[in-house]
Amino acid sequence: MALKTPLGWAASRWTLSPRALRWATTAALVVSIIIVFTGGLVRVTGSGLGCPDWPTCEGGSIAPSPELGIHGVIEFANRLLTTVIVIAVGWVIIAARLQSPRVRSVTRLAWSQFWLVVANAVAGGITVLVKLNPWVVALHFVLAIALLATTTLTWHRVHEKRPAPVGPVSPPSGTLAWLLVAATTALIVFGTLVSGSGPHSGDSADVPRMQLDWLTVTIVHGVLGTVVLVLAVALLLLNRGPDARARLIRRRALVFVVVVLAQGLVGTVQALTGLPATLVSFHLLGAALVWVGVLRVLLDVHPALFAGVGGTVKPLPVPDRSAPGL
Repeated sequence: MALKTPLGWAASRWTLSPRALRWATTAALVVSIIIVFTGGLVRVTGSGLGCPDWPTCEGGSIAPSPELGIHGVIEFANRLLTTVIVIAVGWVIIAARLQSPRVRSVTRLAWSQFWLVVANAVAGGITVLVKLNPWVVALHFVLAIALLATTTLTWHRVHEKRPAPVGPVSPPSGTLAWLLVAATTALIVFGTLVSGSGPHSGDSADVPRMQLDWLTVTIVHGVLGTVVLVLAVALLLLNRGPDARARLIRRRALVFVVVVLAQGLVGTVQALTGLPATLVSFHLLGAALVWVGVLRVLLDVHPALFAGVGGTVKPLPVPDRSAPGL
């Protein structure tokens, strides 16, 4: 008799509805976006070392003492969000495993979220221990973006409409979608260099900054943003056909163009007004939305990605409301 994991044992006795899985993936996606935003708040409020120790906050205490002030509260609240994302991701893993039949590609994506949460927690701890070394801070942000990628992929796969729109995707559209993702990745990475060489070090004390010319990396960041916008518009114009697939790609690309334009406007204003903390925080939130948007464009252009063995999109089961289940 083959041994079963605890989740395998539970799956042999209970099932969860596809609705439970949809809610779980939505929760994980929302919290992963919020974490990017609150991480920005920690930086711009100078609260990065509000809790000077890790994994505890100060000495042997998990919670901040009154002496740490508002900075301790802000950093501790950001750490508490790790607990929230752990709960959300755990919900995704359980809900994905307890589907009947199980969609293995979704289960794998759910577990990838777990390991990225672990990696982010470790990176966050190292960030505190090295006193906000800007390169480690940048790595921590990139790992948060990687987590956001997995929560977005899982959410998209679980929520996409069945049956998916039919219709061929032209090779130029497929190539443009990958170029768009590559350019957006470069845009986000250069964004970490702009932050790492800028004035918001994450703490009120003297924290080392990246030895880069801030104006130069900011200009490169802006150029990359323009490249992303041009590629998105090109993809939009390339899919002007009347079929369902072209309409879906066109609609998704249009939304992405709007998000990129809004993000570019916020970035330009903050650069010209001395990087006010509020705008910097919303620019980080915008970066998360841009990343979610480009991944959804990619998945609509390449619907077989992360869809299971053989590149076949397997629909989630339709729940039988007369049958027992959770």
